Amino acid sequence: MIERTHTSAVEPDAESVAIAGHVHEIRDLGGLVFLIVRDREGLIQVVFKEEREPELFEAVGDARSEDVVRVGGEPIESDQAPGGVEIAPTEYEVLDAADSPLPLEISKDIDVDLSTRLDNRALDLRKPATAAVVTLRSKLMTAMEEWFDEQGFVDIKTPLISKGGAEGGAELFPILYYDRDAFLSQSPQLYKQILMAAGYEAVYETGTAFRAEDFATSRHVSEIAMFDVELAYIDDHHDVMDVQEESLRYAIRAVVEGADRELDLLDVDLEVPEDDFPRITFDEALNVLETEFGHFPDDPTDLDTEGEKLLGEYFEAQGQPAFFVVGYPDEKFYYMQDVEGDEIASRKFDLIYKGQELSSGGQREHHVDRMVEVMEAEGVEQANFEFYIEALSFGTPPHGGYGLGIDRLVQQVADLDNIKEAIMFPRDPNRLEP
Repeated sequence: MIERTHTSAVEPDAESVAIAGHVHEIRDLGGLVFLIVRDREGLIQVVFKEEREPELFEAVGDARSEDVVRVGGEPIESDQAPGGVEIAPTEYEVLDAADSPLPLEISKDIDVDLSTRLDNRALDLRKPATAAVVTLRSKLMTAMEEWFDEQGFVDIKTPLISKGGAEGGAELFPILYYDRDAFLSQSPQLYKQILMAAGYEAVYETGTAFRAEDFATSRHVSEIAMFDVELAYIDDHHDVMDVQEESLRYAIRAVVEGADRELDLLDVDLEVPEDDFPRITFDEALNVLETEFGHFPDDPTDLDTEGEKLLGEYFEAQGQPAFFVVGYPDEKFYYMQDVEGDEIASRKFDLIYKGQELSSGGQREHHVDRMVEVMEAEGVEQANFEFYIEALSFGTPPHGGYGLGIDRLVQQVADLDNIKEAIMFPRDPNRLEP
């Protein structure tokens, strides 16, 4: 058995190499066979010549796309080869043969609808462009977590099973928890606030949330990857926006500087938003939509998808891909709202990046009596939130935070048409496998 010593990112000055991967492409030119092998680092070309190694040449004649192989040989510099290096083989071994024909083409750039790709996701994930989304996502979130670690935030993990939801019963997935009814978590919101009351001061979580919405859009899924943040001893919601702005800029810069291969494969020209993100009120956003585009959202208390897209166009024309909208009316009980002296309805904000909402957040209401008043006005069943109300009753510092949709962030950074392309194995109302 050939021992693997290198990846496809091999340098031509190595004396000998042994690589392993899938057969990406085969080009038979008679007495010459070009075998393109793919591993997680990319592609490398192996050139089999009948006159040079007749036994290996005969063996490679049986090669099929997606066979798993090991190849040993000498690296040679070549301008025509992927990565500028090709291998003159001295050893060739098939570790596992692939079934044929393939249900999905891997090597050729053939336009396939997303449903077919997701039905054959195990193969689709082998495509270099799809793999680039996965590794881009990894680098993006590694950088995001790095920023918060360096700032002293505590990495937390909150329950995915809860007695009730933070954002409403209609969007909850019910489950049977032993002999009781329970739900999959919509958000770690309540637990983040409990930790603020407990004195942890600054926390983040890379986790999962579930929304039982019946949708058919390019920006929603049922199982959501979330990056949640909460921090205490803030002056107001601007402190929270500062954290989000700085951490997002850091993560995007890390991708621009360290994921050039992925960006090239995805044909994305990504720029770091260096300027301060504009911060406009909800009323100002409505005014821009009316005066610039003649657009009026159906819900007067929220922005719709078209409104976010149009606002994105408006700010991108000014060189601003990211901006905040602050002060939404009629917000949930845990947001600070109707503050004396404020011209905004609530201290709740959304971050919109390239025309799509990425996150919602703001300053929380840390005074329990005021929060309970809002709960009563909204008809919220307080019995489901006893643990939360009690935890905040014994002294809670001013605090705020946000929840960032990781899948949406990846979709926008990678310039993908559908959010499902940003997820390895997406879940929606019609898809529970693979």
